[in-house]
Amino acid sequence: MLKLNWVKLLLLALLLPVAARADEGMWLPLYVKRLNYADMQKKGLKLTAEEIYDVNNASLKDAIVQLGGFCTGEFVSNRGLMLSNHHCGYDALQSHSTPEKNILQDGFFATTPAEEKTNPGLFVDILVRMEDVGSKVLDGVTPQMTEQERTALVQKHQKEIADAAKENGQYVAYVRDFFGGNEYYLFVYQRFGDVRLVGAPPEAVGKFGGDTDNWEWPRHTGDFSMFRVYASKDNKPTAGPLADNVPYQPKKHLPVSLQGVSEGDFAMVFGFPGRTQRFLPAAGLQLTLDQSNPARIKLRDTRLKLWKEDMDQSPDIRLKYASKYAGIANYWKYFIGQNEGMKRLKTVDAKKAEEASLAQWVSADPARSQQYGFALNDINTAYAGLREYNLSSVYMNEAVLGTEVSAFAARMLPLYNLLKDPKADPAAVKKATADLQEPMEEFFKDYNVATDKKVYAALLQLYYNDVPKAQQPDIFRTVEKQYGGSMKKYADYVFANTFLTSKSKVQAFLAKPTLAQLEKDPAFATLNSAYTNYTQNILPKMQALQSPLTRANRAYVAALRAKNTDKVYSPDANSTLRLSYGTVRAYTGRDAVHFDYKTTAQGILEKEDPTNPEFVVPAKELALLKAKDYGRFADKNGQLPVAFITDNDITGGNSGSPVINGRGELIGIAFDGNWEAMTGDLAYDPNLKRCINVDIRYVLWCIEKLGGAKSLVDEMTVVNNGPNPGVGPTAGGVSANLFDVEKMKVKTEDGGKTKVKKKKEKDAAGAGM
Repeated sequence: MLKLNWVKLLLLALLLPVAARADEGMWLPLYVKRLNYADMQKKGLKLTAEEIYDVNNASLKDAIVQLGGFCTGEFVSNRGLMLSNHHCGYDALQSHSTPEKNILQDGFFATTPAEEKTNPGLFVDILVRMEDVGSKVLDGVTPQMTEQERTALVQKHQKEIADAAKENGQYVAYVRDFFGGNEYYLFVYQRFGDVRLVGAPPEAVGKFGGDTDNWEWPRHTGDFSMFRVYASKDNKPTAGPLADNVPYQPKKHLPVSLQGVSEGDFAMVFGFPGRTQRFLPAAGLQLTLDQSNPARIKLRDTRLKLWKEDMDQSPDIRLKYASKYAGIANYWKYFIGQNEGMKRLKTVDAKKAEEASLAQWVSADPARSQQYGFALNDINTAYAGLREYNLSSVYMNEAVLGTEVSAFAARMLPLYNLLKDPKADPAAVKKATADLQEPMEEFFKDYNVATDKKVYAALLQLYYNDVPKAQQPDIFRTVEKQYGGSMKKYADYVFANTFLTSKSKVQAFLAKPTLAQLEKDPAFATLNSAYTNYTQNILPKMQALQSPLTRANRAYVAALRAKNTDKVYSPDANSTLRLSYGTVRAYTGRDAVHFDYKTTAQGILEKEDPTNPEFVVPAKELALLKAKDYGRFADKNGQLPVAFITDNDITGGNSGSPVINGRGELIGIAFDGNWEAMTGDLAYDPNLKRCINVDIRYVLWCIEKLGGAKSLVDEMTVVNNGPNPGVGPTAGGVSANLFDVEKMKVKTEDGGKTKVKKKKEKDAAGAGM
């Protein structure tokens, strides 16, 4: 009987009505024809469903890439030219900048192949196909299994399916769960490891408005950067930059429209949204509101202020910390806005009301009670337990690992474990040592000891003050006895005696690593004490609560979908390719405050403030704007468009996503969300949720007029030449000689021997998403 109910659930998911809510949802393109196509047509889509997603023929999906695992990009030429956000290219721009030649600050456009800059470790993933593999993953799963047994079997099947799809390393593949583990899908990608920086506007353009305007509308930010993807001569991926690589020829690239947008126009966003939690229960929302977000805000605010003090005093430190600061600041402001929004919109109360209605529906039927009746009670019990240990988890991540020397020390843990083991294979020790070479180079490239020392003392002091004593690491008892509980005094000792803040000393250690040297190092010992405490005293307790919570969440989501058969739920975002659609749309943010759907260059002049680094306008741009030298990129009113908003459903990871009109043409690049809808990852509000996009006409103006790189615009397929055509090329005008394949064989600095870096986990740096 129970097994039959599981079958009924799967059938129900397939038979749900196809009337989906128009603007809410990050949809799997696999199902766009069945779930969304009719509604998209009503809103203005002119393409067929197959032109959006097709496994066997070129479609829009082939023009979209995941950049570096944390952003989105789109091809705009048949020679691998790609657009994304400025903040997605921030690391690359910084890594190629020096105080003497600061392309992050001054901007940069490569007008010849030789000028394009290689970025070892940066990659793009292009989707080959996605497939429903739920029946394979859940084969053999029964309700009688313990959660641990179920998890083990599911993970085994996920790995087997993904490994088979990789075809001996030809593809990158993984299986992701959806709807709390009720559904599973396989995603197969090609990974291209040669991604070269082509250009970006000056930082004052790409980050105009800084932290003040971040997550705000109206915006006047030229948030874009350009890359080119390279491949082998036969158009296949390579693991890194090679000397004989040539520009990749994508199956599909987006034509670029100069027609512009009007309110009510159809808009589609195609990209890789990171993570939403719209099925998070009320108890989870309450924990986020009460504990998690306030702790993150406090710890990040402390770190940012201390970094800013030193960045303001030194151009060298500012350059070193620019990308790190932008990444931490981005979600610091996000957490603030999310909490404010949850309070203002009473998100927790709304979820409690939904749960009360669900409980009443479940209890009205004995079969439903048997199947789902435990869910809400188990959820609330688990969160009550998690609340006891949650701060320890947040402080481990944001305070301990928020200090750079501790994060670097954590990279030493695999080597430390091998050195402790008398039976360890010497080859394994050698490999663990070699694996630290690249992180070491990356760490010291952008590191300032004095800055980190201040942060170290401040964050550990907050950890010591805020986390319950019984949950603190043993090293804090030493600080109490020897330093009176003063983390400032302890930091003086640590930084005076650690070898981890000296590149030469780290190199010497890695040349001949010993357990004794690592164990006596105070920075490593502190990290190891905190890590051991977390893994032995905190994590096991949280994991014990997680199993019943996972089971309860799965039943809770299944119950919601079974109850609300008139609604087609979209799955939470999980960094897989999604499509959202809606319209260009203004909004009223609060009483008597109405926001238009677009901004123009006039707003840049109005915001300009040479005394405020966030609102400086470069001299060349200022002169061009004052002269109204807009060329063919002006709108019908003679203004230069800068940004516009739509009601597309987006989140982090959508940074750099193309905004596409009903004809499949690029009209903008998504880069942010609005302050009034910062709860969007938890609950969608159709009246307030907006996607902020840089208008493609401003992007092209910045490239051609401001950057003097008309050849890059000429390479694109420019269509609908707008109300002011000027003297630009016709659609698809390309200089055949400029991008000759043989000329694109650029030598890399190391002769093509560069290895790919491991993917870094990071916040998307810079503005918004």
